[in-house]
Amino acid sequence: MTALWIAHVSVHDEEAYGRYVKEATACVAAHGGAFIARGGKYRQMEGPDRTRNVVARFPTFDDAVACYESPRYQDALKIALAAADRELVIVEEA
Repeated sequence: MTALWIAHVSVHDEEAYGRYVKEATACVAAHGGAFIARGGKYRQMEGPDRTRNVVARFPTFDDAVACYESPRYQDALKIALAAADRELVIVEEA
């Protein structure tokens, strides 16, 4: 079954976050994933509002976890955490 990364982000350093996006894009692709929503129009229905919402699809749940735990993504994540407030969850698609 495929799996999704679902992230809700409030960016406070656009330049640094842009560096994260470049690295994350390459890392996600290397693990067979693809971004299917990145920013764009949204409407907050429940919970805290984050101005950037991102969804990436992976071939399997294990691929999604492996990408997140990879050394390359962990290096990119350090940039993201310094440049934004965010939450990310990995869910298996039904």
